[in-house]
Amino acid sequence: MLMTHFTTDKCIKCKYTDCVEVCPVDCFYEGKNMLIINPDECIDCGVCIPECPVEAIVTDDSVKDILDIDEESLTNEQKIFKLFYNINKEYSQKWPNITAKKEPLDTAEEYKHKNDKSKYFIENEE
Repeated sequence: MLMTHFTTDKCIKCKYTDCVEVCPVDCFYEGKNMLIINPDECIDCGVCIPECPVEAIVTDDSVKDILDIDEESLTNEQKIFKLFYNINKEYSQKWPNITAKKEPLDTAEEYKHKNDKSKYFIENEE
């Protein structure tokens, strides 16, 4: 089952939580340096998308046509989207739910315009 929205590497080292505050179903989960969306809980309302100041939330339309395509045939952006689609699926089962707005990370201003932050992904919330 495809999720309706997911977060990309743009959230890494920023972790703005404006999206969490507006989510009617509390489907965001918190890692050490990013947020992710649980695919089984997201209801496709889209209210989170305009709230994200770094445009880290995308729809599943970004990946549904590339999930079964060989990695070598994908563009760099498609590879990142596919990677983070899978990260959202996996880590929404492992990380704690977040339901209230918090301050962004201290690194948010420095990293909010950086591209390809995949290498900074941290697997656990500790």
